[in-house]
Amino acid sequence: MSTTKPRVALFVTCLVDLYRPTVGFAAIRLMEDAGCLVEVPPVQTCCGQPAYNTGDRATARDLARQVIDAFGGYDHVVAPSGSCAGMISHHYPSLFEDDPQYRAKAEALAGRTHELVSFLRDVMGVTKVAARYDDHVTYHDSCSGLRELAVKTQPRALLASVEGLSLTEMADPEICCGFGGTFCVKYPDISTRMVSDKCNDIVATGAGTLLAGDLGCLLNMAGRLKREGSPVKVRHVAEVLAGMTRDVPPIGEGSVS
Repeated sequence: MSTTKPRVALFVTCLVDLYRPTVGFAAIRLMEDAGCLVEVPPVQTCCGQPAYNTGDRATARDLARQVIDAFGGYDHVVAPSGSCAGMISHHYPSLFEDDPQYRAKAEALAGRTHELVSFLRDVMGVTKVAARYDDHVTYHDSCSGLRELAVKTQPRALLASVEGLSLTEMADPEICCGFGGTFCVKYPDISTRMVSDKCNDIVATGAGTLLAGDLGCLLNMAGRLKREGSPVKVRHVAEVLAGMTRDVPPIGEGSVS
């Protein structure tokens, strides 16, 4: 039986890099604890999803080529984001229909790319974590993670092993929060109504903390909860699973050094 550790590359994501680096460090801790050799390719850049969603296929292809070149040769590529992982695993191949060389590379990368929590649970077989979080939480299912990558039971299974944590489901945990990347810019009124409805659902659970696996959704919901005067704390699920909640304040509160 081979004892070689899988060589895993962390795709940090733009939002984690710019707004919440702790999520990246939490992802590294979780994967190393699971037995992975983790590397962070220094030349990585945006996955290209914003350009792709606005119809700018040329820019999306340029960014995709950079990612494909930077992440070649790893056993797995993991992102703490369903939307970025979904972009790479579901949409990259279609960007290169007229480029057989990069089409093959894109398909190979797509097959090795995973969302963080599903990677821990489904690929590495992690069944529990050594963490404690003393609060009542609720969990939001991000659209890309749920609908493109089938991330649903995995975070809940691992959260069940966190000491001190109890989870109450929202009435509609699978309903979009209204962020949708560029959607919230194109349709701000619709987006605001959607996130307001989502926040009402969150508050109705009585939870003290909202968790999710996509930072875009979390930033959107944290901003709305704060504007509505809600005391609900907001965190990325990786921070809780890695036991790193003391290292950084909840999203939208305080400052990150």
